[in-house]
Amino acid sequence: MKINLTRRAVLSAAATALAAYPVRAQGTGWPSKPVRIVVPFPPGGLVDTLARSVSQTLAARFGQPFVVDNRAGAGGNIGADLVAKAAPDGYTLLVSSMGPLAVNQFIYSSMPYDTNAAFAPVTLLASTPKVICVANARPWRNLAQLIAAAKERPGQLTAGSAGAGSSLHLALELFKGTTGTDIQHVPYRGAAPAITDLVAGNIDMVIDNVPNILGHIRGNAVRPLAVATEQRLPQLPDVPTTAEAGVPGFVFGTAFGMAAPAGTPDAIIDMLAGAVAAAMQDPAVGGKLAEQGTILGGQGPAAFAALIEREKKTLEPVIKRANIRAD
Repeated sequence: MKINLTRRAVLSAAATALAAYPVRAQGTGWPSKPVRIVVPFPPGGLVDTLARSVSQTLAARFGQPFVVDNRAGAGGNIGADLVAKAAPDGYTLLVSSMGPLAVNQFIYSSMPYDTNAAFAPVTLLASTPKVICVANARPWRNLAQLIAAAKERPGQLTAGSAGAGSSLHLALELFKGTTGTDIQHVPYRGAAPAITDLVAGNIDMVIDNVPNILGHIRGNAVRPLAVATEQRLPQLPDVPTTAEAGVPGFVFGTAFGMAAPAGTPDAIIDMLAGAVAAAMQDPAVGGKLAEQGTILGGQGPAAFAALIEREKKTLEPVIKRANIRAD
């Protein structure tokens, strides 16, 4: 991914100039007071980082505070439910991974809101590709060797995740289905402790988001075997794609986006989407995220809605086949 710094500098300057003249959604008077951005996960994670980065740009653009409110619990369902039941007036927004927006309905036996009707998609903020890493203490130097070892010892190799139903868990189950392997899932309370155990050699592998584990890869603390992307990543140019490594059917990433309560006026949705797209072009926001291995979004409501539907269709059979439950 080559960054055109000259173009980005121009866009950033334009955004700064526009910020001096706060805008309002035509016919709504929005925003005339602070806007709350609900993050349904704890502070410090990638979702929280994205929300806080974008909130600063939105506040400058619209002339009102955009306040991040972390409401964690139940895989994101608690915070998402708060937004689902909020007034559709643009003053309560959701920034989330795809769990509350798409797949939690297949994992939890009871949902507090109707996933398919509760939200108006605004835009994709970013997505993070997955990378397959193994412990340095293991002998496998490529993906073929890992798969062969898993087939030789069914159910004995271990893979850590951020918990049952997390994107890391779903990536593992999709990998197992694609490669015909049986690998034991080891759930942790978050990705960080899983990586810690991988570095220590207590588990065999992790399929993690690139930003989470990039520092460990660059520090030679873990061994990357393949990125689950269609093209090689600029941040890991020497790591082959899964297709290059012999598993062309395994491409997987984690998407993060913004949504509003269903019924929010289109004028507000469109203005938010446009402002987020501009933020992703700003080196101070999008540039820093891209450096960490994040693929930037900003394509608008229709594209994000289509992505949510694809996630549902792709992951529902994976969840049902693996009988993933989080109740």
